[in-house]
Amino acid sequence: MNPLNAPFLIRGELIEGDAVRHTSRDLGIDFITPAIDLDALITPRTQLPPLLDVPLAEIVDFLVETGERLALDDNPHLQRCLDLVAETNPLPRRVVENLYRTAPELLRRDSLWSQVESNFADPAVLDGWVSRTDTAGNTGAIRAFPPRMVHMLAGNAPAGCIASIAQGALVKAVNLFKMPSSDPFTTVAALRTMAEIDADHPVVQSMSAVYWAGGDEAIERTVYRPQYFDKIVAWGGGPAINNVIRCLGPGIQLVSFDPKSSISMIGREVFSSDEVLADVAERVAADTCVFNQEACLASRFVFLETTDPAEARRFCAALWPRLGADRLFGSAVAPLPPTDVRDEIEVMGAMGDELEVFGRFDGRGMVLLSDAPVDFHPSNKVSNVVMVASLDDAIRHVNVATQTIGVYPYERKAQLRDALAGAGGQRVCRVGTANGHVAGGPHDAMYPLARFVHWMGDDDIFSGNPNAALPVATG
Repeated sequence: MNPLNAPFLIRGELIEGDAVRHTSRDLGIDFITPAIDLDALITPRTQLPPLLDVPLAEIVDFLVETGERLALDDNPHLQRCLDLVAETNPLPRRVVENLYRTAPELLRRDSLWSQVESNFADPAVLDGWVSRTDTAGNTGAIRAFPPRMVHMLAGNAPAGCIASIAQGALVKAVNLFKMPSSDPFTTVAALRTMAEIDADHPVVQSMSAVYWAGGDEAIERTVYRPQYFDKIVAWGGGPAINNVIRCLGPGIQLVSFDPKSSISMIGREVFSSDEVLADVAERVAADTCVFNQEACLASRFVFLETTDPAEARRFCAALWPRLGADRLFGSAVAPLPPTDVRDEIEVMGAMGDELEVFGRFDGRGMVLLSDAPVDFHPSNKVSNVVMVASLDDAIRHVNVATQTIGVYPYERKAQLRDALAGAGGQRVCRVGTANGHVAGGPHDAMYPLARFVHWMGDDDIFSGNPNAALPVATG
């Protein structure tokens, strides 16, 4: 089989070639890329960012037009990508297609402005210097200056790059996108679409997309330098994040969207009727099966408020068949869990007193009932239902790696959210809505755009007034 062709796009110019052969991590598919010209990827700091003086409103207009051009039925680049990503990505082709069809929603005008307005108290700081005066009468100005960023894109969500492109444009950054081996195609397709609108537009001139194998020291120890970039925005698993960390030094910051795990918390009210039980089981299954449980927001552990094993079995029996449903962003049959996980489940299930297993290894999902969370990472539509006497008892299992917490009944969210935040949890929602978001909300306990920019201050202190300047901590 001939290797797949994965071109680069560097500031509006398509770069093709077959100089380097790579193998995708997940499915072992070969693809070829051009050689990387490091000089072409680096914009000297003597050159101001192309988007510096472009009004934010104009940038939003350009992103909105790009979103309209990304309609799958009318975009030959995405159509070709669909065939390619189906070869390299573990998600089924139908799920990838659905992701492509919904991706333009990320570039809606209201969505883009919601991000800006929630991240910046005064969005004018993106367009220029904003003056302020302190109580001593000193004046100053601040600006959210465009950063220089490397984006390490995640491979588990084809079309997720559209969100990163939008974020990079909204903060007027100089952007280098490092594509993942499971999708070294979609980012270039989106940027080619932009280039066809206007290859000389400052948004296009601010963006490049390439691929190199993670951990390639010859590239990473050159690129990850503060004289070239301010921030590395890293999405991905532990090995990918660790590759970045070893290259970090003074002057370059890591903004990490590192691996997270999500849970469901189900109160005893679920047993009020058969109808309620069936509805909640469906909602938990929907949260579990997002991207076949590859998404960070996909539920992996269900803390069920009961001490009655018979009740817990009723819940598990209702949940199990719903894991095998065909969904918009999940398939009826998923890849099987890793061999070591399957072996552990079989051993624990055979022991009888540690784990009760609902389902089998057929890709349609399994439910594991236990008194304590299993010590492995449930994946590939495996849900661990854990009995707790109270939902308060489940909070001790929440930590800084717990991203999304789906709760039923919904009114108990308000009772739990402070304790969940104190334990490190990052987001609480109604069970069944894990894959939905309120526009402009935080992500991974931060407002990303405000973290991305280079905050620059211009202080104008009256030197003749000995009380004008307040002491500050030095470091």
